Amino acid sequence: MIIREAITSDYAQLRQIYLHSRQESFHWANADEMTLEDFDRDTSEEEILVAESGDQILGFASLYVPDRFVHNLFVHPQAAGKGVGKQLLQQSIYRLGTPVTLKCVSDNHKALSFYKKQGWNAVVEEGEPEARYWVLVYE
Repeated sequence: MIIREAITSDYAQLRQIYLHSRQESFHWANADEMTLEDFDRDTSEEEILVAESGDQILGFASLYVPDRFVHNLFVHPQAAGKGVGKQLLQQSIYRLGTPVTLKCVSDNHKALSFYKKQGWNAVVEEGEPEARYWVLVYE
């Protein structure tokens, strides 16, 4: 597996990963309202790293570099549990420097557990009652 910057020809696979991962795991959101185009809107002005094996993209991270912020981290459901997220996160930290932050929906217990195992600290919970999220920091 290699981690590299995304290129335009990756976007079709990235859109699919983003859509299907959210439809499967974002139980708090309406899956019927999610579209392939959400990826383009939600990663605008961000640097995108991809994890790739052969010609298959296994996952991606999108980084908002000015704020040292990991905006998105998604792994293809078939590649889950194989170290893809960990490697993307490590490369994101390397690219951004520390401290680096991210936000994670409070109801996404699986992701919160993953980040904490990777050494991230939950600093504060924010947002409206129906849309709570944790701000996590890696220093």
